[in-house]
Amino acid sequence: MNIKVKNLSSGISIITINEPKTYNSLSFKNLKDLIKVFKKLDKDEKTKVIILEGSGKGFSAGHNLKEVKNLKVRNKYQRLFNLCSKLMLQIIEGKKPVIAKVHGAAYAAGCQLVASCDLAYSTNDALFATPGVNIGLFCSTPMVAVSRKINRKPMMKMLLTGEPIKANYAKEIGLINDYFSKSKLNNEVIKIAKKIASKSNLTIKIGKQAFYKQLEMPLRKAYAYTSKMMTINMMAMDAKEGISAFLEKRKPKWKNK
Repeated sequence: MNIKVKNLSSGISIITINEPKTYNSLSFKNLKDLIKVFKKLDKDEKTKVIILEGSGKGFSAGHNLKEVKNLKVRNKYQRLFNLCSKLMLQIIEGKKPVIAKVHGAAYAAGCQLVASCDLAYSTNDALFATPGVNIGLFCSTPMVAVSRKINRKPMMKMLLTGEPIKANYAKEIGLINDYFSKSKLNNEVIKIAKKIASKSNLTIKIGKQAFYKQLEMPLRKAYAYTSKMMTINMMAMDAKEGISAFLEKRKPKWKNK
């Protein structure tokens, strides 16, 4: 299996793309396996937070260009890009928060994968790029995810030049949350994952769904929708428990109901 899963006792599941010889490429097989794993973890009650990482020298270089070159026919290309989009949507529409833990390069669809995750942290020397223009293939699907995380001018520069950006600039423009030294990255990511895992799973699920849906709505519709979601949330046992615990100055005991 090129996709490995490790479950920690704290409710954290770590997905590793384990194909260093292709720089953890998003081939047909790896895309299918990732979708399968994300769907499984989404249904797993023990999993509260998912961390996504790559093995070897870097996170992911995107599609496997040797595979892409050999596809040759239109419907095979369409299947590949549709499958890649399906993975990104699974991450966004899934119930569990997903954290990208990035080292080395996250290029093209690999950069798209980082942008699709709810949070992203990297090493100091990580590089991010949408370099398709360099090989005559504009990064049109990667830009969907990345352009929803950063502003238009830096996005267009990445797309038009194909030049990689460094971690400090990626943080500045909002592509990643933060960056750390190689020795600190894992501990920092586990720390934030544990913090999220300590919250009510139900509340997180409701909130994640509402966040992405309201982003695409006009202002009035967004307020109407989120008011409805707040009401649904308020009726849950965990909201009542959380408010009681706060007022009684004690730690909440989540039931995830």
